[in-house]
Amino acid sequence: MLYKKLYTGLIGLLCVLAVEAAPLGEHSRVALLTCSPGEELYARYGHTALLVEDPDQDLALVFNYGMFDFNVEHFYYKFVKGETYYQLGAETYQQFLLQYAAENRQVYEQTLNLTVAQRQAVLDALIENYQPEHRVYLYNFVFDNCATRPLRLIQQAVGDSLQSSYRGYQGLSYREFISHYTRPSSWADFGINMLFGCRADQPMEGQANLFLPEELMNYVAAARFADGTPLVSEQKVAPFAIQAVPWYETWYLGAVVFFILMLVITRVDKHRGRISWWLDASLGIVYLLLIALIVFLRYYSIHPLVGFNWRLLLLPILHLCARLSYICRS
Repeated sequence: MLYKKLYTGLIGLLCVLAVEAAPLGEHSRVALLTCSPGEELYARYGHTALLVEDPDQDLALVFNYGMFDFNVEHFYYKFVKGETYYQLGAETYQQFLLQYAAENRQVYEQTLNLTVAQRQAVLDALIENYQPEHRVYLYNFVFDNCATRPLRLIQQAVGDSLQSSYRGYQGLSYREFISHYTRPSSWADFGINMLFGCRADQPMEGQANLFLPEELMNYVAAARFADGTPLVSEQKVAPFAIQAVPWYETWYLGAVVFFILMLVITRVDKHRGRISWWLDASLGIVYLLLIALIVFLRYYSIHPLVGFNWRLLLLPILHLCARLSYICRS
């Protein structure tokens, strides 16, 4: 694993040094790459990268703002606190495609209709961001991530003339929007919604929805310059395929099973004439730990959407209702 990282980093460095040596030519292009969702939770939202290609220089380099390392000291604590640092990576286009092909994920291309000067401006900005002193940045899932950074680079290169008719999920809340990608009714969706507070229920306005790759892809597809020229000259795109959750994997069913299980245990306790305090104490500790996590996230984390909401109380309420039947003897 370490060898692979060093090899990839060395290849990226050599490629960046190569593109610094010569300007882009007339046959060069800059393309927005959008990767379809993966199986892991962190990959379900897709991914975005920028391709800089110049056949005259035999150059095809992908810049990717989504690089991170699980082996960083105290990674999970920093992740929970919101102090997760990502970095800009560079690799050959072939490496990039092979990686996503191995994960059975699609890579969609949108060639941007930029002048040579604008392409060079994008590349120069990427090279500047790739420098060691600028490469690492404080990642924020909503406001500063692998999709928002390429968008800003494109906007900087073309100026203020860019407009898009795409509205997508504007008007929906962050909670509704994110649930679409975490597969509504899944346990992952329930867990994330349990952590989200009131701020997640605010409607998205302006370009707030462009923090997710599919939305950025659709926005760019409909974008035009002030004179009506489309931003995209050529593209191969498709909607993300979000699989529905089977009924037997929904959190609704899990909540019902949990309630029935508590009722069965309570009935057994009635029959025995004593209550299983060890079970209530154990579950009570779990509830307290969840509340402690929310308090920590709310007051000590820099995650933007976390806070208190009713979902945090769902399982304790079901538990309490089932156990209260113990004292309701007929």
